[in-house]
Amino acid sequence: MKLPAKVKLVDVGPRDGLQNEKQPVSAEIKIGLVHRLQDAGLKEIEVTSFVSPKWVPQMADNAEVMHGITRKPGVRYSVLTPNMKGFEAAIAAPREEWPDEIVVFGAASEAFSQKNINCSIAESIERFAPVVAAAREKGIYVRGAMSCTVGCPYEGEIDPSRVEMLAGLMKGIGVQHIGVADTIGVGTPVKVQRALEATLKHYGIDDISGHFHDTYGQALGNTLASLEMGVWQFDTSSAGLGGCPYAKGATGNVATEDVVYMLHGMGIETGIDLDKLIDAGVYISEALGREPNSRASKAIRTKRAG
Repeated sequence: MKLPAKVKLVDVGPRDGLQNEKQPVSAEIKIGLVHRLQDAGLKEIEVTSFVSPKWVPQMADNAEVMHGITRKPGVRYSVLTPNMKGFEAAIAAPREEWPDEIVVFGAASEAFSQKNINCSIAESIERFAPVVAAAREKGIYVRGAMSCTVGCPYEGEIDPSRVEMLAGLMKGIGVQHIGVADTIGVGTPVKVQRALEATLKHYGIDDISGHFHDTYGQALGNTLASLEMGVWQFDTSSAGLGGCPYAKGATGNVATEDVVYMLHGMGIETGIDLDKLIDAGVYISEALGREPNSRASKAIRTKRAG
């Protein structure tokens, strides 16, 4: 079994991690988090979301955050743009403040699509098509995310054929990279591998990433199962930011710190300084008034305290 020699992590903490937080987080703190993540060596950061503040009030400061970050060469800054209105808002600023990449997301579950974005899967693809075309025309890279690829809070288990269908639709509208997301964290290694196999029918291994939630403590196992298939790109979230709205008290995104600790322990290169990453997680967790949701962070900080 040949594992990837290096792995690229996309830290989604500033966007996916913070968007469900009830308490407001200032633009200054969000900018501070982005700066700390890039200083820790992250080359891919999901910064914010251009969605209606009525639906996601936490992201109402999107333009202010994009304006306030000091960009580092070699770092790709992405934003979520679920529709044309969001995309237009994302490029309303001067060119140097544009995102390098936009993200569109669809669900492999019909019920989740209806509940989450109030439309069918087919309608969501129709909505994304002009966004993808406009972004590519302007030289902005397009990443797609497929939610509920192994399980849905409304439909239960998701058949891999649904994932294959959605991946084909995303490919058809010009999405360049696709993320396979276990949105509610119910996946186990074999189920995740089946979802990845379904995606591989439309995308090459270099254009696929894994996005795992740790609700049932399976995220690291699912990451390892993906690595064994050759997947080398993953979404993670500093300090494990991001709750899971469908499972009370459950954790959401897997902590970047835990994934980096595992990868470094396997001799896999990430380009990330784990100590600086831990400090970034502490910074945002203190702003939220709680402990980082990362076991590696806790263990290393306990060791530091000696």
